[in-house]
Amino acid sequence: MTPMERVEALFGELVGHYHEARDAELRAAIKLLLVAIAELKQHGGSDWAGVVADYVAIAERDPQRFDRILRSNRSDPSLPMIDDTFTC
Repeated sequence: MTPMERVEALFGELVGHYHEARDAELRAAIKLLLVAIAELKQHGGSDWAGVVADYVAIAERDPQRFDRILRSNRSDPSLPMIDDTFTC
């Protein structure tokens, strides 16, 4: 299991934790985002916020590229992404 797949699995576990909440996926994603931002701030050097902004910009402006980035970090890029498997 790749690191990306491990994070996706953790996301699924967090969604399960919030299973009764209408916004379970949002809550789970925010928790992962908070941890990621804290780690980037601590370990990402002086341009950590720029790295975050770059990925947000890619997600907003070029969703196909963002999808390719995500899929390239999986052992089997043909498997569905978390967006394809978790819905409210």
